[in-house]
Amino acid sequence: MNVDRFRPAFVALAAVALAAVLTGCQGSGAAAGDGAGATAVELPGAVEMSQAPVDGSAATGDTTSGVRTPVKVPARKTGGPKPKPRVTTEAPGADCVDGPPEPDDYDPDEFALYRIEELDGSTGKVNLVLQHGAWGCGGTDTDGGPFVVSGEESRWALDQAAYVTVTDPIVASTENQRIGVQELIDWVDAHPDSGLVFRYETGDDGAIHRLEQVFTP
Repeated sequence: MNVDRFRPAFVALAAVALAAVLTGCQGSGAAAGDGAGATAVELPGAVEMSQAPVDGSAATGDTTSGVRTPVKVPARKTGGPKPKPRVTTEAPGADCVDGPPEPDDYDPDEFALYRIEELDGSTGKVNLVLQHGAWGCGGTDTDGGPFVVSGEESRWALDQAAYVTVTDPIVASTENQRIGVQELIDWVDAHPDSGLVFRYETGDDGAIHRLEQVFTP
């Protein structure tokens, strides 16, 4: 047998077989590579861990799942509810008297003036002859009640430099106007026992240093 005549045929067959083996290996490798690429790339629903939805256990502060989520704490109220405004009610008192007042009912800042007695000029004072009292109750068709006096007449010193204001009928005005003490003396001397009501304030010496007539309609 001539071996050299068949050698090219054997070489050709061996080359074909080797090529087939190599082709199969490449196909398997490519298939495996394609599968790995699909696993690594095609995950459209995947999210990062920091954006992953939290299940119910994590929302309640449970750390067994390995994810801690902050729990919202209600804001603390400061100051508390506003206190309700206090309502003070003064005890009702008698606004007027129906008859001659008792000494306890006397108005502490007002009196009725009847006369003026002049004293020695060196004293710098005059005496007011007056009576204490309280305001009486007026009728429904009147602007107010009268000043009702009781008890004996009293005398109280008025400083001749006192601040004095008067209104009708001493001056033609319903607003208080300032006058001098001598003008007051002259008017009262001409109209004795008028009983005009005055509000007064005393000084450190006990004498009256401010005298203001109370206007009565």
